[in-house]
Amino acid sequence: MNWKEHIAIDPRVLAGKPAVRGTRLAVEFVIGLLAQGWTTAQILQEYDQLTSEDIRACLAYASDTLSLERVYPVPQ
Repeated sequence: MNWKEHIAIDPRVLAGKPAVRGTRLAVEFVIGLLAQGWTTAQILQEYDQLTSEDIRACLAYASDTLSLERVYPVPQ
């Protein structure tokens, strides 16, 4: 999945938060719905401008972003 085809980062839209291309729906919003237990079908029914590929792109974006995160142990 190439999330870059579905996710845009534009400082003029949602203050530059990553959003589904062509919408004002932030990636974090879509991920939040999934975290609350919404199914893909429920999201698609409520937000008909989205596609299942858009939802998978949000997950792929989150995965790629988290894979770059580094955790450093806190000295005790």
